[in-house]
Amino acid sequence: MRITLVGSRHFGVTTLNMLRQHDTDIVRVVVADAEDRLATAARAAGIEVTVQASPKLVTASEIAPGTDLIVTAHSHARISKEALAAAKLGGIGYHPSLLPRHRGIAAVEWTIREGDPIAGGSIYHLADRMDAGAIAAQDWVFVKKGETARELWERALAPLGQKLLAEVIGYAKTHKTLPAKPQDEQFATNAPKLPH
Repeated sequence: MRITLVGSRHFGVTTLNMLRQHDTDIVRVVVADAEDRLATAARAAGIEVTVQASPKLVTASEIAPGTDLIVTAHSHARISKEALAAAKLGGIGYHPSLLPRHRGIAAVEWTIREGDPIAGGSIYHLADRMDAGAIAAQDWVFVKKGETARELWERALAPLGQKLLAEVIGYAKTHKTLPAKPQDEQFATNAPKLPH
């Protein structure tokens, strides 16, 4: 399984490490910032690093040739249709909510703000619309009373993302396809960035 990993920050690095433990071939890491800790970790592991021409978009030329699957981990860039077509199985990402609920950049913050007793994570197919692709895997966790968004992310949602990504990638390696269940649009909510 040849993977192009697109991402950043701590979650990008933990995803890189998880992929390496699961016997995948990470052929390229794509980052928006050459100094990001994911870029540093990839270079240290001898993996090719490509810096996006635009921080908002990943193009087909930035995806490694012969990629089976694009995996995003803490990436705020849209993966272009052409980039997805360059990978045999397209692309998947992790979103820290039970999609279609809380689509958007501040899903964990909105989970706390709305007082949701349950949070969750979704592995979804990257598609034209942000966070709107079919679901490949999903699981839930309880939210502790008084927990902050950061505490919820670190305690439960980041580890859940690693577990679900590993499961979906394992499935893809075995079956040469990805599970896909369309999102039910009637339950979609938005989670735009909150003012600080």
